[in-house]
Amino acid sequence: MGFRDGGRQMNRRNVSFLGLWTVVAVLWPLMTGTTADAQSAQESPAGDFVPVTDAMLQNPAPEDWLSFRRTLDAWGYSPLDQITRENVGRIRMEWTRTMADGSAETTPLAYDGVLYVANREDVIQALSAETGDLIWEYRRDLPEDIWGYTGPLARKTRNIAIWGEYILGTSADHYAYALSAVTGELAWETRILDYKVNPAHHSAGPIVADGRLISGRSCRPLGGPDACVILAHDARTGRELWRRRTLPAPGEPGNETWGAVPYEDRRHVGTWMPPSYDPELELVYIGTGVTAPAPRFMLGGTDLTHLYHNSTLALDVATGEIRWYYQHLNDSWDLDHVFERILVDTAVAPDPEAVEWINPRLKAGEVRRVVTGIPGKTGLVYTLDRATGEFLWATPTVRQNVITGIDGATGEVSLNEEVIFRELEQVMFICPSWAGGKDWEAGAYSPLTRTMYFPLRQACAEMLVTTDFKSEKVKALDQIVAHYALAANHVVAPGTDQLGTVRAISAETGETRWVYETRAATFSLLATGGGLLFGGDQGGRFRSLDQETGEVLWEINLGAPVMGFPVTYAVSGRQYVAVNTGPGRLTNARMTPELRPGRGSNLFVFALP
Repeated sequence: MGFRDGGRQMNRRNVSFLGLWTVVAVLWPLMTGTTADAQSAQESPAGDFVPVTDAMLQNPAPEDWLSFRRTLDAWGYSPLDQITRENVGRIRMEWTRTMADGSAETTPLAYDGVLYVANREDVIQALSAETGDLIWEYRRDLPEDIWGYTGPLARKTRNIAIWGEYILGTSADHYAYALSAVTGELAWETRILDYKVNPAHHSAGPIVADGRLISGRSCRPLGGPDACVILAHDARTGRELWRRRTLPAPGEPGNETWGAVPYEDRRHVGTWMPPSYDPELELVYIGTGVTAPAPRFMLGGTDLTHLYHNSTLALDVATGEIRWYYQHLNDSWDLDHVFERILVDTAVAPDPEAVEWINPRLKAGEVRRVVTGIPGKTGLVYTLDRATGEFLWATPTVRQNVITGIDGATGEVSLNEEVIFRELEQVMFICPSWAGGKDWEAGAYSPLTRTMYFPLRQACAEMLVTTDFKSEKVKALDQIVAHYALAANHVVAPGTDQLGTVRAISAETGETRWVYETRAATFSLLATGGGLLFGGDQGGRFRSLDQETGEVLWEINLGAPVMGFPVTYAVSGRQYVAVNTGPGRLTNARMTPELRPGRGSNLFVFALP
């Protein structure tokens, strides 16, 4: 096997597997004397495993789901069309499997009849995509003290990647690693950070872009600025290729935006959701989060912009160089902008009746290569030129009171001065709250309708800035985030009792085509070639909507919040839809206390009879 980190033995694994062919696969390198890297270039020991190439990731076969949002442009769309508007009401549960206890927000990968599923605490399973039977399981041997450094959010893994003959991930103990897709055996691992020195979260996994494993992380304040990094590793060997900090150091571009704040006190601008990739431009698009603390008066002054927080970064895939950036919000309220960036080539013709801010230089109807979607918790749609970062248009989708305007010519965002914190113990009513607007739950884009679909929520909060978390003020609120110096009481936005929505927005015009509302918070979406949209909610309902109208065509109660990212795949000509449940988010539950779903973590798979 290929060793990393000074050649230490790789004992951080516990793999179980079934069948004689897997035994042969494990023994093969010993019998032949080949290393893991050399073996990957040869025929698979299983005899029929076809290595996944960059071309396959960029244009997957219809039956496969090979990346976080299936394609590197983050559409969350599959062309499979066996399940349609006409027959979706007939689908039934084909199989189910219990997952590790606790919150699970996973994205299964589907390739050649196998589902690769990430469970909590770095447990990876390969399952038969037809039956759910276990093929192999990898359990990482994590240090006993790990959670005291990384915090509980690091227990979850939202996605893994596949490339060559490897399943690839990033671990809670700060390694990038590769497993044999055939056996689950550890092929290589490379340390990213020392979790005791620079603790960070790895709640989301990597993508692979041109043979490079690209990963970000949510850096904890204890980790300092050096924990806030985006990395590229050679997907075949694990060798680190580049490392990009999201916090500028003295002498680097952006340093001046931090004023007199010492470098070691610049913290917590994380990249905690997976990026997108344009192979023609060779650009990786990734979003960043907020500072710690969040209120800017605690970081040198409200006039500073503290790059590169709440920004879209376009990185050169070969070097990690920032080609361009766009800052969406100068934050004081924990409104991260780390979510999926959707890449579309589209006519750009924003409708002035539907879109609030438009670039005056825009030639309506001109086809542009854009990066679009709702990148942050504010719930604003932003459409930018993805080659240059030029602002094209933006518009709100939920109740919000933090942004008052965007200069169409420059893209500069203006804030509501009345809700900017300026001293400790101030209380403001903020919409949306840090629950979002939009949060990590992914939207989808359908080329059938040229429409984007987003799971959103109408949430506000009475928000307090404080460092005294034992005060009577704080005790009266329902949530504390100490490293942001914030506490809050979250409520459904005034004027509605419906927390959750799904909104359909034209990628060309910005027009809202329909809105579906529900009491429960809505979660990640999947669009299909059958004209369907699949998604679930906090109350445990999993449903299918018509992409054209938003009409609910099918619904089932899965008994627990539908926390996973739904995917669809096909085996032997039969289409399946998969999604997982798990304990829901407390913030959402507090806003809808009458909804009392279970807490079970299970993977459910559906198909037509």
